Amino acid sequence: MRLPFLALATAALLLAACTEPPNTSTPTPAKPTGPQAGSPITPSGKTRIALLLPLSGRAAGIGRSMQQAAEMSLFDSGGKEIALAAYDSGDSAESASDAYNRARTDGCALVLGPLFGSSASALAPLVKQGGANVISFSNDQKAAQPGVWIMGIAAPPQVRRVVAYAVSQGIRRFAAFAPRTAYGDQMTATLQDEAAARGATVVGVEQFDPRSLDLTGAAKRLATDIGTGDGRVAILMPVAPPQLSPALASLQAAEIDTSKVQLIGTGVWDAPNIGSNATLRGAWYAAPDPARRADFERKYLATYGRPPERLATLAYDAVALAAQLVRGKSGVVSADAITSPNGWTGVDGPIRFLPDGRSQRALAVIEIQGDRSVVISPAPSSFSQVTN
Repeated sequence: MRLPFLALATAALLLAACTEPPNTSTPTPAKPTGPQAGSPITPSGKTRIALLLPLSGRAAGIGRSMQQAAEMSLFDSGGKEIALAAYDSGDSAESASDAYNRARTDGCALVLGPLFGSSASALAPLVKQGGANVISFSNDQKAAQPGVWIMGIAAPPQVRRVVAYAVSQGIRRFAAFAPRTAYGDQMTATLQDEAAARGATVVGVEQFDPRSLDLTGAAKRLATDIGTGDGRVAILMPVAPPQLSPALASLQAAEIDTSKVQLIGTGVWDAPNIGSNATLRGAWYAAPDPARRADFERKYLATYGRPPERLATLAYDAVALAAQLVRGKSGVVSADAITSPNGWTGVDGPIRFLPDGRSQRALAVIEIQGDRSVVISPAPSSFSQVTN
């Protein structure tokens, strides 16, 4: 799309009544609909890039950390060809749409953000009306559409990656202990599909009320499901702290010997001090290689005096990507450029955007070893080895 913000106003021809002479005055242009785009180029020749972040509302702390990471990236990447402007997308689809329209009016050539999947979905109709392309920070694959790309680390590929690794280690029996939420439903469904595709068996799926601290009943049902069958069992636990601790305690209360099963998880385990719970020693999860992020975290801490939010790396990488996209192409950020088959590399590792709005990431398998996490299966070196 070249200059997607420009709209052509149609002229309405004024017709006189049949008894009146023809009206030869200049036609009055029809009033244009939607926000009118300004120039995507600043007076100094830079390309305008919008940053939509929740700078107010329940996620304002995350938004501020991401904004600071974006500013740090602008300096580090030498993005002299872009003019970055932040817009408050709040924590609703409506406020995100308002922020997008403001950015569109200002003439932004590319929008980075918003954070939430529902907000990203709300922007799709605006993009179809000729608005700027969007690279969202959401990881919700349901929000992915042509023109609205999902940059967040989607959860289903994390499950597929860790299940594939478990199978490669000889594990053929799987189970799931998950919250009764949309996220838990999606993760257990992904487990069942991936296990079946690899010739493995899911022997039990138990879901619990995420509001409860007593999960023993569900854990006992899981113990019955697992039984005494042959072979080691890998138990998928897509449970984030702080609920992870009572979930692990319930497995022990149900007399599931966690030292004789393989615990596997998702990126919600990619959190500080995750190894403080001894039960997780030896557990596996899939995520970007943490070694890349370590340097970013040290620099952020030195710059701002506090550690970054986990999602700050998305904003850092997005700004670096924007700087590459506009280099030598002032004012234009096309879908073809975004979906380069070679992909891009950032703090969170290699990423490639697909035409349908999804993204592919090369994920490593990480083992929790007490106070440190160790890569036990490196991220694939080629996108041909990555499945979404």
